[in-house]
Amino acid sequence: MNVSPVIAEEIQRRRTFAIISHPDAGKTTLTEKLLYHGGVIHETGEVKGKSGTKAVTSDWMELERQKGISITSSVMTFDYQKLRVNLLDTPGHKDFSEDTYRVLMAVDSACMLIDVAKGVEERTKKLYEVCRYRKVPIFTFINKLDREGKDPLTLIDEIEKTLGMQCYPVTWPLGIGQRFKGIFNRLTKELMIYDQRRDEVEQFHIVPTIGQDLSKLLHQYLDRESAEQVLNELELVEGALPPFDEQAFLAGEISPVTFGSAKQNFGVDLFLSFFCKYAPAPIPRPIKPQESLSPLDNRFTGFVFKIQANMDRRHRDRVAYIRICSGQFQRGMKVFHSRLDRELRLAYSNQFVAQDRETVDVAYAGDIVGINDTGNFAIGDSVSSAGKVEFEDIPKFAPELFAKLTVRDALKRSKLQEALKHLAEEGAIQIFIDPIIGHQDPLIGAVGELQFEVLVHRLQDEYNLEAKLNRLSYTVARWPRDKQGKAVFEVKGHNLYRDMQDQPVLLLNQEWDLNWAARENPELEFASSINR
Repeated sequence: MNVSPVIAEEIQRRRTFAIISHPDAGKTTLTEKLLYHGGVIHETGEVKGKSGTKAVTSDWMELERQKGISITSSVMTFDYQKLRVNLLDTPGHKDFSEDTYRVLMAVDSACMLIDVAKGVEERTKKLYEVCRYRKVPIFTFINKLDREGKDPLTLIDEIEKTLGMQCYPVTWPLGIGQRFKGIFNRLTKELMIYDQRRDEVEQFHIVPTIGQDLSKLLHQYLDRESAEQVLNELELVEGALPPFDEQAFLAGEISPVTFGSAKQNFGVDLFLSFFCKYAPAPIPRPIKPQESLSPLDNRFTGFVFKIQANMDRRHRDRVAYIRICSGQFQRGMKVFHSRLDRELRLAYSNQFVAQDRETVDVAYAGDIVGINDTGNFAIGDSVSSAGKVEFEDIPKFAPELFAKLTVRDALKRSKLQEALKHLAEEGAIQIFIDPIIGHQDPLIGAVGELQFEVLVHRLQDEYNLEAKLNRLSYTVARWPRDKQGKAVFEVKGHNLYRDMQDQPVLLLNQEWDLNWAARENPELEFASSINR
């Protein structure tokens, strides 16, 4: 049974997407400008906040403000052109790839941000592979046009060859760097002439080209060399590309490309308008066993893709982020929790602009709601207003760095154990327990060095714990399984640890040790990731 026409209309106006990029491509700056155009903020900030300047809205954690990078995903909601847009700002740094992967399971499309000077970078390739695996439609925004960089034809060719994805330029730059004068909108046939001397509101004017001589107009605004180059580039593009194929885009086969400068707030509104026109509304979601759930299904359903502790450290809060997949959410409603196999009430619910939250009474498929949680939820949990529903599993990946933590004050050891449990539940670290010693002396696993730095900082900043990190020699973690995929609790020649789900884990010093274990135990498989 489907929802009412009124609820269906609300669902159809939802657009939920993530911004993905290599670090320093300008992702958080673009997020700020999108919030500015959405009317959420009235003054945009600098990513690396200087004294007396406003810090960016989406980087709410203190360490994010200090380092000028995103180290945890943020959720922001705003309205634009009669649509409700849910924007997820993801960490670009590789050490937080698992957080980004979880976010990409909660969105219906993504915007891939590329630096005009650097082109397709390593993290961009990895994130694109995740999107392609999940068949997520991808917009591309080529950023920093006001800086020197690669010419647009080279960039388009690089994207297509490196990622194996066809591009469709929606706009075309009129010069790059010092010669940057604006962009040409290929769909509306308009020039957007950029003037850095004007203020942010009046920094460009639009010149229609339909019925006019484009060559003459370009020579009017550009120097001769730049005008001829743009005309030659446009001739090649127009002659080589068919009209924009919306279905190919929704299938993840074509990426529409827009150009601009997020820092100068140029081309951002054009991207946002194009996004609102073509981004998909909430899509059907796979549920077990091998079924598909329509967003218009009358049942409220959703899954937890993120846990965040201590957004309000005064109250030691814990927020479970739920992506609504179908139906209507109402604050205070009872839902069936699939993992716990029981009912519970969703009493305290919020929507966000980074850490700022407001109570939400009603939400719809496509929305992200934060539920104040006392420990009932874990990443990957599914909820439904009618019966048991289970969405696809969210994987947990093997860490590559390991350590133990100690505190000077022995009386604070229990507080340390509690803090580590909180941070492990939100996916910031992984905890491994020696079954002989127990929980008193756990091992900490992380994907990268920056995760350890963030961990020590958060222990001090959020829990007032001055902890010392002692690195261990392990570099490999694997979950032993038999050929049927069931957990194996004994591996010849090795002692096994347990993870937070009491699953057996094999910790080894190097890859050679793993190969030896595999030879000695040919009947087993050693998984580098497991489902939560």
